[in-house]
Amino acid sequence: MSFSIDTQTLEELHLLGKFRQGSVYSLFNHVRTRGGEQLLDSMFRTPLDNAAAINERSSIFRFFQQTELAFPFDVQEISSMREYLDAGAGNSPLLTLAGTVWKKWLSGLTRDERFKKNVQGLQAVIGALNKCYAFLETLPSMTGPFAIRIEIMKSLLSDRRLEKLRNIDIYAALSVKTLAYYDHLLKNKVHEEMETILSFVAELDVYITVGEVARSKGFTYARAWPAEKNMLSATCLCHPCIKGAVGNSIFLHTDRNVLFLTGANMAGKSTWMKTVGIGMYLAHMGFPIAATDMEFSVREGLYSSINVTDDINLGYSHFYAEVMRVKQAAVATSTGKRLLLMFDELFKGTNVKDAYDGTLAVTEAFSEYRDCLFIVSTHIIEVGEALKGHSNIQFAYMPTVMEGPFPRYTYKLQEGITEDRQGMMIIRNERILELIGE
Repeated sequence: MSFSIDTQTLEELHLLGKFRQGSVYSLFNHVRTRGGEQLLDSMFRTPLDNAAAINERSSIFRFFQQTELAFPFDVQEISSMREYLDAGAGNSPLLTLAGTVWKKWLSGLTRDERFKKNVQGLQAVIGALNKCYAFLETLPSMTGPFAIRIEIMKSLLSDRRLEKLRNIDIYAALSVKTLAYYDHLLKNKVHEEMETILSFVAELDVYITVGEVARSKGFTYARAWPAEKNMLSATCLCHPCIKGAVGNSIFLHTDRNVLFLTGANMAGKSTWMKTVGIGMYLAHMGFPIAATDMEFSVREGLYSSINVTDDINLGYSHFYAEVMRVKQAAVATSTGKRLLLMFDELFKGTNVKDAYDGTLAVTEAFSEYRDCLFIVSTHIIEVGEALKGHSNIQFAYMPTVMEGPFPRYTYKLQEGITEDRQGMMIIRNERILELIGE
């Protein structure tokens, strides 16, 4: 099993985007190192599909959130170490020594910087190894697979060759022979160990950073269950990127697997769907979520249809693009995968009669797939009335409170089907008819 999500869903939920303002990725992208950035990107692009793995990663993030440990490494030092190891060296000690002598001779004869970079690179390695060793020695005890990782790192750094390297005074002049010896050692004999250390530094960067974000935002962690449990339960779930977002609760399971959502335009239906989708995606990553508590069974994928637009290149109208999107969802559902699917304002690109018929038929058809969880929204409230005979469909709405002639939106879910119809009132409030009459 693997977690699948398509480009449209990623876009609609604003999940990715290093430089995209308001993206979920940018919320957590405060890592310090290039390795940390690569790891964070990998985590965002490959959500976990195993409950045990998800819960284990969450426990690691929670550990760093609670311990409030600071990132112990100098960023420039790690960058220099990476550059030094990537430079490579001769395959034999003799060739490495000859190369080092040659670089030193050139540095005295010309302005060749390679020998100086070699010295600085080795100094960076020594500094990073010492910081890593000191960090591990002061790290509070923990349990689980990451504790085993810690012990492996301690054992690696206790290697007599690396221990000897760590004790070198980086401020003292290093002989050509010493430089050549460690150049060959680090880039050949213990190259894999060096990569392991850099990977560990990247992990610490991500764990500490995400823990800091969770602590500052007051986020918590979801509990993952096997897919067979087929449920999603969350209390006070909020959109993590909206300041002061209103939280709502949700409970979907096999016998109540469809949430039919109604409400006026601007009442908050789309934002709630995005909130649920983002919460589920982050939960599958083992990342902190904006909720009081959350439990979920692992899904095999996430599918949304929230901001469907026409496609000029393919010659699709808005309505036909909506139809094709529903078809894609139907194909995905028919494979038997356990999915979370969300449809916002189905068939709004056509007339009200067809939109009613289409929304009713599609919702009834999808509701038969009890292993999937669905959220369907519409402002055609009559559809909800027609669906009341289905025991597995629950109804909720986003209310509108009228304050005189002006609507106010609470963004708090209520049970039932709304009777709000404020379209003409908003048109009148904006004096559209008067402006046309002028």
